[in-house]
Amino acid sequence: MARIGIFGGTFDPPHIGHLILASEVQYRLELDRLLWVLTPDPPHKPGRPITPLPLRLAMVKAALSGSDSFELSTVDIDRPPPHYAVDTIRLLRDTHPNDELVYLMGGDSLRDLKDWHSPQAFVASLDGIGVMRRPEVEIDLEAIEAELPGVRAKTAIVTAPLLDIASRDIRRRVRAGAPYRYYVHSGVYEIIEREGIYRT
Repeated sequence: MARIGIFGGTFDPPHIGHLILASEVQYRLELDRLLWVLTPDPPHKPGRPITPLPLRLAMVKAALSGSDSFELSTVDIDRPPPHYAVDTIRLLRDTHPNDELVYLMGGDSLRDLKDWHSPQAFVASLDGIGVMRRPEVEIDLEAIEAELPGVRAKTAIVTAPLLDIASRDIRRRVRAGAPYRYYVHSGVYEIIEREGIYRT
């Protein structure tokens, strides 16, 4: 039996902050592997322009190159929308029936978990929830437990390293012609430059 972390996102683009946080959580939660689940069209971000899937897929592959424990999962890419997390976990459970599945999220996502699609079924489907919390963010786990019984016993909170890096800021930097080279993996940088992503 393996402990498998599930790290989902649009990764537009994936950056070194993603990699550092994922590595820290993998270490702290003793995860054997970490699946990066690329979401083609997130249901909670309707109408937001998103870089075409083939380019984001190429960038995630580049970001994960050289890692033995980080893996790309196409579980959401291989099925039609909407891509709700509860369905993602159900499909991963089918392919990993004997493994522990630990879903990774930020503190804001945990706070808003009650508003997700079928949140109680989502919590029940998991063996654990790893929450990456910024040092200044307080999480009222008792209040969340009152709304979603069972979430407290499954939640492990990891204080995330202070990294002021976000995908939106990298997109803004590229548009403005500001330096961003060392915010991303070298392979991701090469793809952004070659394909002219985020220029407009």
